[in-house]
Amino acid sequence: MPDLDPLDAQIVAALQADARTSYADIGEEIGLSAPAVKRRVDRLRSTGAIRGFTAVVDPAALGWTTEAFVELYCEGRTSPEKIRAAVARFPEVVSASTVTGDADALLHVLARDIKHLERVVEQIAAERFVTRTRSSIVMSSLLRRTESSGLA
Repeated sequence: MPDLDPLDAQIVAALQADARTSYADIGEEIGLSAPAVKRRVDRLRSTGAIRGFTAVVDPAALGWTTEAFVELYCEGRTSPEKIRAAVARFPEVVSASTVTGDADALLHVLARDIKHLERVVEQIAAERFVTRTRSSIVMSSLLRRTESSGLA
């Protein structure tokens, strides 16, 4: 994927701020016509620089008010693919990453309440390759950015 030129970077920044902004409004802001902005967005999508558009929803609005980060400790040389396949089955796991340090992976988990979180963590801990977990429950969120926001 090529680096973004300054106009592409401005387009991406505008879409990150509000993906519903019209191409005409973006064009007016950066000095391009709406069709020129559309062509650039189409190219950015085809190269994978823009992977899609989505609505950012507050989980609490859906009743998911409990949040935790769960460290996953695995036996032997459990592959990242095996970990991903296992945790992908749980809709409560909103992200999973391999990490440095003692843990093998870090999971970001959302749940309706503590009981729901407990059930999910118990089910994940029951996977054959998991030797233990360690959870940190989020008390309050201090800063949230959507993926790559502010990087343009």
